[in-house]
Amino acid sequence: MTFEMPPLPALPVLSRLLAAIFGGYLLASSAIVASAMLAPDHRASAVMASSLLSYAIYTAAVIWTFAARTTRAAWLGLLAPAALLLMLAGLAWAARGLA
Repeated sequence: MTFEMPPLPALPVLSRLLAAIFGGYLLASSAIVASAMLAPDHRASAVMASSLLSYAIYTAAVIWTFAARTTRAAWLGLLAPAALLLMLAGLAWAARGLA
């Protein structure tokens, strides 16, 4: 006699919920850092403008998470742009340090 676990339909929803909360936060905060580093304005106004933009990015990330076809696509759609933005911010930071 073999016992098989029935698939839990709540796990993909829980994964998407965690992706929306934490992945969306990571994407929004990395967008703040990258846009503040790349803005030619004064630092305070660049951070303020970036912070205002992050509300729209976080909202779009939550919508994307639940609109994605699979949970893997939802996670990758948040983590890949966040990694790119953080690399871009690091390059901008290094360029400022060298200049």
